Amino acid sequence: MGFLRNSKPKVFCIGANKTGTTSVEKTLKNFGYKMGKQAKAELLIHEYSQRNFKPILKYCRTAEAFQDIPFSLPYTYVVLHHHFKNAKFILTERESAEQWYHSLVKFHSKLWSDGTHAPTAQELKNAKYRYKGYPYEAHKYLYSTPDDDLYNQETLIAFYTEHNKAVKNYFKDIPNSLLCINVSKKEDYKRLSDFLNVSSNQTDFPWENKTS
Repeated sequence: MGFLRNSKPKVFCIGANKTGTTSVEKTLKNFGYKMGKQAKAELLIHEYSQRNFKPILKYCRTAEAFQDIPFSLPYTYVVLHHHFKNAKFILTERESAEQWYHSLVKFHSKLWSDGTHAPTAQELKNAKYRYKGYPYEAHKYLYSTPDDDLYNQETLIAFYTEHNKAVKNYFKDIPNSLLCINVSKKEDYKRLSDFLNVSSNQTDFPWENKTS
């Protein structure tokens, strides 16, 4: 694992998956940031589940900007902010929690089911992402829903809502460290470039992994 020296202040995208995090990743690359390798980062979910943040912090030494698991998971940002005082945090949001929920279910349905219904427990256990069954393990770590109702709307929406609320509450007295954006809003691209003090010839976010 190669470590960076004298790198820029860290940037962490801490919005939930399916809130435009891939679009932010592409934007940060365009801004010149060295992005963390997501394939390695997502395997750290096991350490997160045990609240062992040392491997996650060590991994942060390999790049300048990061998104998705484990950085999007609840309260990881607290540990990150404690260790990287000058870091910038980006909370990506959808128009509503309901929009996020339906986008997530639709995306997972296309990936791991037949596109007509949310994946079953068995389908997630058979799904090959980082390894066979990773989607099931990650889903259980995040939402703790029962196998017969993995995509319970009330539970998932509560997860999304509480995560965003907790992030905003944590950073309420240090607003220069957090930017909340919606990648469907063109004006938020300029807000992001200003937040990171970056000049760009682009005027809008690239739209990646679009479902709805």
